[in-house]
Amino acid sequence: MWIDLEGLANLRDVGGMPTSDGGEIATGRLLRSDNLQGLTPADVDRLLDLGLTDVVDLRSEYEVESEGPGPLSGHPEVHIHQHSLFREWREGIGEDKPDVRPDAVPDEALPWVDLTPTVTAENPVASIYLSYLADRPDSVLASLRHIGEADGATLVHCAAGKDRTGTIVAMALSVAGADRDAIIADYAASTERMEAILERLLGTRTYAENLRDRPMSSHATYPETMQVFLDFVDSEYGGAGPLLGRMGWTDADSERLRAKLRG
Repeated sequence: MWIDLEGLANLRDVGGMPTSDGGEIATGRLLRSDNLQGLTPADVDRLLDLGLTDVVDLRSEYEVESEGPGPLSGHPEVHIHQHSLFREWREGIGEDKPDVRPDAVPDEALPWVDLTPTVTAENPVASIYLSYLADRPDSVLASLRHIGEADGATLVHCAAGKDRTGTIVAMALSVAGADRDAIIADYAASTERMEAILERLLGTRTYAENLRDRPMSSHATYPETMQVFLDFVDSEYGGAGPLLGRMGWTDADSERLRAKLRG
């Protein structure tokens, strides 16, 4: 369900989505969007009216630092949780050696950079999504737990609201038992707003140079990408639940998330 705000191009509520057992995902529980930096005061009021209490920000630390505090930073009614899906730090070598940022930052801390995935599937973009899970299980688990534990609605976002956001939202919906075709359709819907998403990002110093020469087709959210992603999770791990279980996810976590999203 699309929600139109002045400062966002890709905001929607996944509520109303059918589940595999004939139910549906509850509305007002899980929102997804692009970067929140452009929110107007009226936009903030609208989000609060929708019951927003928590924001899961999947941008890298570099992106957050470059963009600066957003309109919801420090808001008394909203908790912001930042969990990058990129490997932004190298482990220190030897005792008492601090972790350090890779020399390649900021390039490797921006989306759309052609990084070598750590997991390989038949679809290159799906490989990147699978690599998010492998590279940052800590952020994946924390993000999903915030959705399940929030007092009200949780908004998950990154820069464009399609890749990193699409990965976490697909995992949350899978745990909640959402219909497979509906998950794929929700992922693919971002293409409808791609021109507006890119227009916003090209107006920022953080993303403009990285995006300028990339064709529109490289940003589209093709249904087959999410299909390959979900099929790989099923075939290699037995589904979202077992995969998350390898990371430290518990049955109680699943029950809490399902209760939150199913209502």
